[in-house]
Amino acid sequence: MIIGTRGSDLALAQAKTIERMLSERGVSTTRKIIKTTGDTFTDRPLHEVEGVGAFVRELDDRMLEGEVDIAVHSMKDLPTVRPETFRTSAVLKRDSPLDVLLTSDGSRLDELPEMAVIGTSSMRRRAQILRYRPDLEVQDLRGNINTRIRKLNDGLYDGILLAEAGLQRMGWEMDVERLPPDNFCPSANQGTIAVVTLSGTEAEEATSMLDHRRTRIETTIERIVVADVEGGCTAPIGSFTEFVNDEELRVLAEVLALDGSEEVRIDEIIPLDDYEEHARALASELVGMGGKELVQLAVCQLSNKMF
Repeated sequence: MIIGTRGSDLALAQAKTIERMLSERGVSTTRKIIKTTGDTFTDRPLHEVEGVGAFVRELDDRMLEGEVDIAVHSMKDLPTVRPETFRTSAVLKRDSPLDVLLTSDGSRLDELPEMAVIGTSSMRRRAQILRYRPDLEVQDLRGNINTRIRKLNDGLYDGILLAEAGLQRMGWEMDVERLPPDNFCPSANQGTIAVVTLSGTEAEEATSMLDHRRTRIETTIERIVVADVEGGCTAPIGSFTEFVNDEELRVLAEVLALDGSEEVRIDEIIPLDDYEEHARALASELVGMGGKELVQLAVCQLSNKMF
């Protein structure tokens, strides 16, 4: 079976994880690197590269054309609504869902001076950091994880915001500050690797054995809760779910203004029984609180290049 993946070091590390897990179960694979739109236009902010699905569409097309059987993604990059042709056949056990701050001199967030420059390509991270520290300056930062760290070391930024899972998968140990989800709610499905196949194929059957039930439930809730605000992966939206015991889950979700000055937020405990129904109720609550309006405002501001 042929695994399609982006060509960055991080994407390759994720693909190798799938290769190893399948090999341990007697499934042989080869790897094919696919260049995606999101990789091509690294000089432009992500929201200008048709952010929803920017890293996904080309791999979908290659599957439909029969070039690859399996696609490996960071699950947070997958659009909330997917064609029925494709199946997320496996959701791996989640790595860290948290954001981290990496600074040039080891400073923590509360220690940074006023007007310190923070780099991120994420509108959510921008909004959350400005909510917590409105005196900081946030500038766009694109490129793969190696490029981002190089730009920090070159002195272009005082600090950069990253997903901790990316550092873990690269095997890097760095002096970072882990940002708590209560203040920095992660993106839906952050820290999770997803395996996508065509529905009804041998690849779907072979990869489904890799699925991690608890992570599947958590990530399903995260996607349902924010689906109705229709923000896509570039909007300032956080969604995080975790088991608090065997029968209950904590659901945290928020929508922010781009400058962090406004927010709508839910933080609830729901039962495992009928979790999808409870998630849909929370989604309605988030919309009713004005979440969709905040997203629409953000989209308007981004289209007018106000940020």
